[in-house]
Formats: sequence, C-alpha cells, structure tokens
Amino acid sequence: MKKHPSDVRPTGIAVAVAAVLIGCATAPVMAQSSTTEEAKPVNVGQANAGEARTTLETVHVSATRIESDLLKTPVTVTAVTQEALTREGIRDVRGLSGSMPNLQIAAGPDSGVQVSIRGIGANNFTEIGDPAVGLHVAGLYSPRPQGALALMFDVDQVEVLRGPQGTLFGRNSTGGSINIIPAKPRFDSSFGSAELDVGSYNLRQLNLIQNIAVNDRFALRFSATKVERDGWINQQQDFTDVNIPERGFIADGIPDVDQRRNVKVGRDKYYYNRDEWAVRLAARFAFTDNVEWLLAYEKFQNNGAGQVGLKDCDQAAGTRFACQGGKWDVKINVPGKTDMSIDTVRSNLNWFLSDTNSLEYSVAFATQKRSQIADDDGGYHEIPSQVTATLPVPHEGDWGVWPVRDNTSITLDSKYKSFVHELQFKHQGERLKLVSGLFWMHEKNQINYAQELLVNAPFGYPISQLYHQPDRQIDAKAIFTQADWRFAPTWTLTAGARYSRDEKTDRGGQVYGGWDTESTAYYNGLYNPGTPGEPGFRPHNGRDLTERMGPFGGIDAYKLWGPPAENANSESWRKVTWRLGLTKDLSDDEILFTSLSTGYKAGGFGDKDDKCGGKVCVDGPAGPQYTFFSYKPETVTNFEVGYKGLLLDKRLSLSVTAFYSRYKDMQVTGDFFAAKVHVNEPCPDFDPTCDVIKKWQTVNVGTVDIPGLEVEVDYLATPNTRIGGFFSYINSKIKDYPSFSDEWNCGVREEFGAPPCPAPYTGPDPTLAGRQIYDITGHHLPMTPKFTAGVNVSHTFKFGNGYELVPWINVKWQDKMYFTLRNLDNAHVSDAQEAYTTVDASLSLKSPSFWRAELYVLNATDKMTKNWADDGGGFIRGYWNDPRTTGLRVRFDY
Repeated sequence: MKKHPSDVRPTGIAVAVAAVLIGCATAPVMAQSSTTEEAKPVNVGQANAGEARTTLETVHVSATRIESDLLKTPVTVTAVTQEALTREGIRDVRGLSGSMPNLQIAAGPDSGVQVSIRGIGANNFTEIGDPAVGLHVAGLYSPRPQGALALMFDVDQVEVLRGPQGTLFGRNSTGGSINIIPAKPRFDSSFGSAELDVGSYNLRQLNLIQNIAVNDRFALRFSATKVERDGWINQQQDFTDVNIPERGFIADGIPDVDQRRNVKVGRDKYYYNRDEWAVRLAARFAFTDNVEWLLAYEKFQNNGAGQVGLKDCDQAAGTRFACQGGKWDVKINVPGKTDMSIDTVRSNLNWFLSDTNSLEYSVAFATQKRSQIADDDGGYHEIPSQVTATLPVPHEGDWGVWPVRDNTSITLDSKYKSFVHELQFKHQGERLKLVSGLFWMHEKNQINYAQELLVNAPFGYPISQLYHQPDRQIDAKAIFTQADWRFAPTWTLTAGARYSRDEKTDRGGQVYGGWDTESTAYYNGLYNPGTPGEPGFRPHNGRDLTERMGPFGGIDAYKLWGPPAENANSESWRKVTWRLGLTKDLSDDEILFTSLSTGYKAGGFGDKDDKCGGKVCVDGPAGPQYTFFSYKPETVTNFEVGYKGLLLDKRLSLSVTAFYSRYKDMQVTGDFFAAKVHVNEPCPDFDPTCDVIKKWQTVNVGTVDIPGLEVEVDYLATPNTRIGGFFSYINSKIKDYPSFSDEWNCGVREEFGAPPCPAPYTGPDPTLAGRQIYDITGHHLPMTPKFTAGVNVSHTFKFGNGYELVPWINVKWQDKMYFTLRNLDNAHVSDAQEAYTTVDASLSLKSPSFWRAELYVLNATDKMTKNWADDGGGFIRGYWNDPRTTGLRVRFDY
C-alpha cells in the first residue's frame, strides 16, 4: 500500500510496534508489498501453483518520478494493484474512498468527483474550477474532475501520494496526487485473458486483455471493459398534484411538476445505475537499446443516469418529515441521463543517454464531451405544514413558502480539450539522483449549462439561467527540479523547487435569463398566467410548459429576459513551491525520513453577475454592481516524519508517518453572501435574510491546522497466510474563519432540539452584513473522520492436484465524518455520517491451468452510508454508497 522508513535492524521496539498494529487491525493490503512469487512475470495473473511464499518483495513506485522501491522511497504513498482493485469491486477512483489512510471521495453534481486527502479537497466541478488532489494517468496530469469517473482497468497499479506534491507533480496537488498507471505492452510473450463478472442488481461486467509480442522490440496491448448495472433505488414517476385546500391549492388531476421529460424508465435507467465502457490500444517500440516509445489511445464512454440526492430516512424518522414509503423511494420527473466520452492519446518517449542519464518526453491530448440532465429536487416537495403561501395571490404576490420544488440542472453540451506536455531530464548516479523538467498544460473548454427553478414565490413563476461559455481557457506552465544527494553513507538530503504560472481566461461568455421571480419571461410568450390579483390568474401546471421554453429552446427562448451578461475576463497567478527532506538508512531494509514541503492551487473567478441580484444594494452604487467573484490561491505547508521497514526476515513491511499541515486560504464553493439589498418591508420570521443576496461562488476561508498519523502494514504470517492493514488519525481544526454564516436547516433546528441559527448580523462591519455569524474555531474539515482502520486476511489452501482455494475477508471502520464546516450533531439534521463498519469477503478457486472463479460479497452487512450530504429544508439529503452486492467472477487466461 504505502511507504515508510526506518533502519534500526528489526529492533525490539519496531517489532513490538508491528505486532500491536497487526493485532489492532489495520486495512486492505492493496499493494504495499508483493510476494516474490507474485512479482515474477506470469501470464495475466496466472498462479504459480505449489510454490511457497517466504518473503515479501517491495513494490516499485514512481512517486519521485524515478522508479524506486516503495519501502525505500521517502514519500507517503500507497500502491494498489489491479488484482486488489478487482477483488474489492473498485471500478473507478471513487471506489478507493476509505480503503487507505486519510482518503475520502464523494460524488458531486455535474458528474464531478470530490477527492479529499488529509482533509484537503475541492467542490468546484465547473469548467474553470480546479481539484485539490491531482489526478494523473501514466504520470500525466488530467485536469477535469469528471475524468475521475473513467474506468480503471488493466492497470499496473494506482499510486496515491498523500501530502502536497508541489515540486514533482505540481499542479493542483495541495492535498496529494493519484497516479493511475496503465499496464504496458510486454515484449516477452503473447497472452490474454477474459473475465466475466455477474452480480446483484443485474450487474454484468466483461474485461478483455490481449498482449501481442510481435518481436523483442515491438509489442501491442489491447484491453477493454464494459459494465452495466441497474439502479438500486425504488424510482417512481413524479405526478405531484398539490392538495392543500386550506391554502387554496386544490388538486385538479393535473400534475403541478414539469411533465416535459417525465417518462417511465426501466431499472437499467434508474439513478445509481452503471452503463459504461472503455477500450485502450497501446503500442510499445524499442527502436534501439536506448530509445523506447509508448503510444496509447484510450476511449471512455459513460451513459449512466448519475446520482440523485436521497432523503436520510433514519434521521427524518419521528419528525414531520418522516419518509412516507420505503427508505429508497424517490419520485422523479426528470430521469437522469449522461452522455460523456473521453478520448485520450498519450505518448511517452524515453531516451537513455547513458547508464545514468535519460530524457523523457510525455504528451497527452484529451477531448471530453458531455451532455447531462439531472433532477435536482428528487421529488421532495414542501410538506403541508411548511407551506405558508395562499391562493389566490394578491396583486403584490405571496412571498411565503410555495408547495412545489421543481428544479433541474442541464448540461446541453460541453467540450473540454486539453494538451499536457512534460519534458524531464533524469540523472541516477551512485550518490546523486536528479529530476528536472518543464511542464505545460493548456485547456480550452466550452459548455452550455442551464439551471431551472420552476416554481417560485411570489407568483409561482419559473426562472432559469443559461451559461453559454464558448471559450474558457486555462494555461499552466512550470519549471521544476528535485535532487536526492547521498552526502554520507547512510544519509540522503532532498531538495527541490517548482515555479508555476497559471492563467485563466474567459472569452465571449454570455449568461442568459435571470433570477427575477416576478417575471414571466421564462414562458417565452407561449403561456399567459393572467394578472395577479385578478380573476383567472393561474400559475402554470406541469403540462403548460413546452420545449420552446427554457434551455431546450436554445438561446432564443431567453429573449424576453433582455440582453445577456457578457463574460470577458483574465487573471493569472505565480508561485514557487518547494520541498526539503532528509533520509537516514537505519539498515538495508529500514529508513527514517522527514520532509518539509509546500503546495499551491491557483485562484480563479466565476461568471460575471450582478451581486445585487437586480435589486438596489445597500452599499455602493444603486445600479447593477457586476463582479466575477474572484478568489485567491490556496496554499499548504506540510511537515512529516516517517519510518519504513521490511522486518521479520522480510515477511513484514511497516510504514508509519506523522504529519502536520497548515492549510491557508482554503477554497470553498457554494451559495455565499454577495450583497445586502434594500427591501420594502421587514423580513418575515420564515425568511430572516430576505434582504441578503447570495450567489454561487468560490471563496477563500481561514486557516486550518491538520495534524495526523498514518500506519500501513503487510504481513506474510505463514507461506500461505497474508494479513494487511492500515490505521489513520487526523484532527483538522479551523483556526480563523470569522465570517462563517450558519444557515444549516435553520427552519427546524429548535423544533428538533438543535441550537437555533444565529440572528443576521446587524453590526457596523459591512463585510458581515446579513450573515448569521457563528464561531467555528476548532471545527473539523469536511470529509475527515478522526480515526479510520482496516484489516484484511487471506489464506491459500493448496491441494495436491494443483488447485488453490483462497478465502479473503476485509473489514474497514471509520469514525464520524462531517460534510460541512458547521459540524452539527443532532439526531434529525446532523451534517455528519456516523461511524460505521463495512465487511467484504470472497472465496476464489484457482485452477492449475487457465481459469479461476471467485464468489464475493461487498458491504456484507448492508450498511448504508452517505458520501455527501446537503440541507434538504427540514431534513438531510445525500448521495449514498452502494448497498450489499454479491456476485461471481470467472476468468480465463490463455
């Protein structure tokens, strides 16, 4: 899994620590070490039946950009093999969550994936947002967070580096980096495999690999995978027809929610389904003994429905928001649909100038295309006790709570193009190792994205905005170097630095539509509700809306909103990041290391918008106040001390790292304060911040101290028994965020026994105007369970006829984890996922010839857990991890 150092011969202390850690349990032994038997080149995982396993062989990693033994690399890194990925049902980056120390991954809107390492992550999934954990494929940076959805298949291993990688991996790696390393074509033999996986919820997966060694200098490798699975929720159509007679809402047999896209779909099209495929074709050329070229083309296609936020029925139980049907029932009037493709060409050219010097030039060109539609409300409408609006409305309307939520997000089309180039010079001398390089990445992104909110006070009118962004560009350049100097027989000094320049540009962007809820512009002149306060006035129902209204009507459907806001902006940032380290060889098999390193993520900006929201701001000019909502870079400084050792006659590997990070100007994306505006009447109790305009934006917040400890173990207890594990501790604490506004489920907090939300700020500080100020000093970062641990055990039963039977069990536990900075503990509206345990197990049978079969169960106890949560307005909604699944996996090698 990971790497750590130490070199005091298997001292009593080291062995004692190892024994305690093994006994306490620590998690999956993905690939911290492999046995000498497994390290031998064999055909696609074919077992070497009958051979005894006596020692662990260190895994090789590229964490320092020079291949090195994992246990002798002074970086905190975990390596995961393809075998481990398959066994644990991990098909993309999301499956790695919780499988190693301090790594948590959440689903996000717009096909985004939020990766958090040691509490550092990012939730801006737009075409100009940046992740805080760099995703690399074959060592090359992959910029868009949607790329994390791509299937991981036929890989040598996946390397997860924890802590800032500001020198060698650089861009947007403040939290760390994930490097997916595809398997290369091999010159030594031709072979292949076919694997079929069938399981719960009609799962069907087929994996194919074919390696062709044309000769000893030219080889091809083809691999493909296809995954289909039904959604596990109980998805129903939403035909909500509001009936609250006391409020004037009378059921008339016509749905009150949009019916334009409300079609019945089968389980294979439900939210939480899977419908993906990918192929890769790679060619490897050894032109001479010193020059080698690897060229690969890869395509990924995702036609899944995506995810929808589901109510946490356990928290809602016993309240007026309790679930009325089953826990996983959901009413949908907009079935999810995604059409995303990623086409990538990667090239890697290696020229070995001498025994110690080499040049490596790598380039990747990727095109990501995507259209997507998602139901944002999940059919969770206001319950009768929440509704305060009354029909018929007076001339001025009714600003109370209306009974219908009908919200949709639509990516009409998008195209993200990226070029990534990296040139490296490497020197591997006896006393000096050096990596120096140049990096250049250029993105050109285009998107047409829209949001619809179809029922709004004071008249029930719909609103929408269409973001037409034809040319958003990101340009990143860097120069870097890092050296490891063995200045004494057992001492090595590491020093490195990177200079980065990032620029973001928006050209020709336009924002159509608006959020004026008193306008009928959305109807595009095709529906007339009448005049409020007069007989015959009727807000639209679900059948009054047509395809010529809103996003699917194109730009022309927004003409009544007036001219669009024009986006044209460019900003740039520069930063030097660095790393200093010292490594002590305690013996041939143990090292002790320490390092001080920094990381940086560029700033950015959003769409041009009137921060006054069409109203009159209290401060500044009375007219529109346009802004791009710019934000600053975020930075992190990290100190760590670690130990790595191969102990007990090379049967035990142990890695331990203690770290302390200072995280500054953290970038957080959400609905944040934009301006305080004039209103005609005092704000009512149910809407105390009616005079505050909020805008979706990224802001910089405070300072966070992050201390922690990470431990990983791999133990070959007997020649046939393997025990692996991990343990982690993290105690992130907010230090400085004086402007935090507590708005989490304010309408029901007192009702449910939680502290009420603070009153809106009315003091003299204009930067705090309208915010509900709450001191979160000492609160934890989202997605940072204080403790996590896991252990896995496998034992190989060998039979005289060459067959092997291998039972495997994997137990993982993690502590409570918050999803917001509020850290609210409450039985009904908590922003946390409580502590939980998951159990996976399998039983595999390996033949002495060409096949193997494996029965498995994932999440055996059927523990349902959230990876993301949001305020549902009286309850909690979340994205959920998979329920219990069982299956059979059969593989044939040839």
